[in-house]
This record gives sequence, structure tokens and C-alpha cells, in this order.
Amino acid sequence: MSQDPTAENETDAEDRNDGDPSGTAAPQPVKHQRRLLLFVIAGAVLATDLLTKILAVANIEPGRPVWLIGDVVSLRLVRNPGAAFSMATGMTWLLTLVAVGVVIGVVRIGRTLRSPWWALGLGLVLGGALGNLVDRFFRAPGVMQGHVVDFVSVGWWPVFNVADSGIVCGAILLVVLTLIGLEPDGTRKGVEK
Repeated sequence: MSQDPTAENETDAEDRNDGDPSGTAAPQPVKHQRRLLLFVIAGAVLATDLLTKILAVANIEPGRPVWLIGDVVSLRLVRNPGAAFSMATGMTWLLTLVAVGVVIGVVRIGRTLRSPWWALGLGLVLGGALGNLVDRFFRAPGVMQGHVVDFVSVGWWPVFNVADSGIVCGAILLVVLTLIGLEPDGTRKGVEK
């Protein structure tokens, strides 16, 4: 029984292009590599955040900062019930829901990724959101109301942690990518294919 070689080629093309018959989508290996990059970066941020928080809680006494660089950079243990700059301190449960929404949104966008820059930005945001979610779910005073451990103090800037840094750096990168017109799928806005 002979097969039609054109049918086989069309099937191969669809497999490579994730079902996109126009052939414009990136091959599956590229999508898988970008997703892997996103999750590796998120995992690295999450692991670093958890490790540094454990070390901070074990080694820094509340109210007794450890000075690192003059009187500008110090480690000081703060348990933050709110968001950045201690905003929304009475709405910890709402912040938890927002963070869960961010995680779901990043994972959904991650399914379409073909840009390594977007994978980097989203990975930083995802890792940071997960890091602070772990605190919200597993630290006192309770589930969805846990206080986030912050410990890095730089000048007048509010005390923060690795997760916060990941979120801010990732968000800045995503804004820049959006402003220059680079889409998550690797195309440039306004540029013909």
C-alpha cells in the first residue's frame, strides 16, 4: 500500500508548526526550549528566594540590622503583610489571589513563547510570584495571609527580597520588550512576516 508523499509532508509541517498550516509558527523544539528556559529561570529565582529567606530568618534578629556597605546597604528582617512599600497591609488574602492570577497568566503565555527574552522576563516574574506565594501560604499567621519575609535594605528603598527583585526586573524587561514591539511569539509588532 503506497502513501501519498504530499500528505506525509503536510503532516510533518503541521507537527513542526504546532498545527499552524500557514507554516509561520516556530517549530515545536523552539517552543519547548523557550518553555524550558522560562521554568528553569523561575525555578532558579524560587530556589534562591527560598534559600535566602531561610537563611535570613535563621541568622538575622528582628530590629538588629547587619550592615554590609556603610550605612547604605544592610540586612534587616521584616515580615511584610502587604505589597511593595507595605501597601495594602490589611488585604493579604487579596494579594495572594492576585499572585495566583499572575502565576496562571504567566503559565498560559508561556505556552506560546518563542522569544528567549520573553522567557527570561516571564521566568523572573513567575519565580518571584511563586517565592512570595510560598510565604503567603505557609508562613504565619495562616494560609493566604502569611507575611512575606523581606531582608535586603538599600538606602531609602523599602526592604525587599529576591522574589521582589525577580518580579521588578522581569516586569521592567517585559515593558521594554513591549515598547520595542517584540512579541512573546518572537515576531515584531508592525513588521511583515
